[in-house]
Amino acid sequence: MKVDGRHYNTIWIKSDDKSVVQIIDQRWLPHKFVIEDLTTVEEAAVAIKDMHVRGAPLIGVTAAYGMYLAALSACDETDSNFMHKLDQAVAILRSSRPTAMNLFWALDHQMNGIREFDGNVEAKIRLILDLAGEIAAEELESCRLIGEHGVGLIESISQAKSGETVNILTHCNAGWLACVDYGTATAPIYLAHDNGIKLHVWVDETRPRNQGARLTAWELGQHGVPHTIVADNVGGHLMQHDMVDMVITGSDRTVYTGDVANKIGTYLKALAAQDNNVPFYVALPSSTFDWENTDGVAQIPIEQRDESEVKNIIGLNEGEIRSVLLAPETSAAANYAFDVTPSRLVTALITERGICSADESGVLGLFPEKSEQVK
Repeated sequence: MKVDGRHYNTIWIKSDDKSVVQIIDQRWLPHKFVIEDLTTVEEAAVAIKDMHVRGAPLIGVTAAYGMYLAALSACDETDSNFMHKLDQAVAILRSSRPTAMNLFWALDHQMNGIREFDGNVEAKIRLILDLAGEIAAEELESCRLIGEHGVGLIESISQAKSGETVNILTHCNAGWLACVDYGTATAPIYLAHDNGIKLHVWVDETRPRNQGARLTAWELGQHGVPHTIVADNVGGHLMQHDMVDMVITGSDRTVYTGDVANKIGTYLKALAAQDNNVPFYVALPSSTFDWENTDGVAQIPIEQRDESEVKNIIGLNEGEIRSVLLAPETSAAANYAFDVTPSRLVTALITERGICSADESGVLGLFPEKSEQVK
C-alpha cells in the first residue's frame, strides 16, 4: 500500500545491504514513520515481542527473515553447528509471542525445507532467504485473494441498500500493517472502495495499545477510505441503531473447527452482532489455521502482556511522543491480549481459497488436503 504516495510493504531486505532486514516500526505510528534495521535474530525476536511489528501474518514473515539473520551469523560454522544455531534461533523466535499461529507455521515451513535440503552452509543460507521470500510472497498473495473473495459480500450489501453507504465495523488492525500488503479484514474494504462502492468504516480504538485508532485509522486515511474512530464499547450501540451492516475482523489463530482467537474485545463484538442480526466475518490466510486443536476456548494459549500497557497510554504531546499514566500507580492491571470467539458466532470465514462456514466441514471443504492430518 502507499504512504504519502509511495508504495511500501511492511518488511523487506535492505536494497544496498543484504545482511539487513528493514521493517516499519509501528510503535511510532501515526505520528512518525520510522524504518528500523534488523541485523540479528535477537533483534527480530524483540521486534515481534515488543510489537515493532504485529499482526499474525507479519509476525510469521518477520520470524522467517529472523531465521535468515540467524543463518548469516552462523555462516562460518560447520554444518552440524550451523543446524544447532538454527534450532536455537527457532527457540528464541517461538518464545516471542504464543498466540499467533503464523509464527509457528513459518518456522516449521522453513526448518522442514532446510532439513530436506542436501547442501553446504552457503547454499542453506540462500535457501533460508528464498524460503523467507516465498513465505512473504504467499502471505501477500493470500491477502490479495481474500480481498477478491470478500468484496462480493460488500457488493451484495451495497446492492441491497440501492448503492447507499455500507457501514463496516472492524476491530484492532487487520490491515496491510498487520500483513505484508493488502491486509486481511481490510483487503475486501480496499477493493470495494477502489471499485467505487460507497462505504464507511467504524474503527474500534482497540485498547490497550489502540491499534485501531493509531494504525487502522492511519492506513484507511492514507488510502482515502471514509472512517470514524469509536471507543471500544460503542459497537453494540451502533448495531442496535442499524448503523453497522457487517463486521469484519482478522484472526491470530483459528482452529479448524471454527473458533477464532483475535484481539481482546472481538468476542464481545461477535455477541453484539449476533444479538442484532449483523453478519460477523473473519478474514484469514490458511497459515493462521490451527490444524491440531479443536476447542479454541480451552486450547488456544492466550498471551498476557505487561500491565503497563493498560495503565499507561502513549500519544503525541507538544510534538513529542510520550507515555502518560492513566490509572492509580498502586493498582494492579490485567492485560489479556486476545480472546476466543466461538464458531457459533461467526457467520463465515474469508480465506484465500474462498468463503466457508466456520466449522470443520466448511474449512475442510476448502482445504481437503488437511483431512488426513486432522483425523
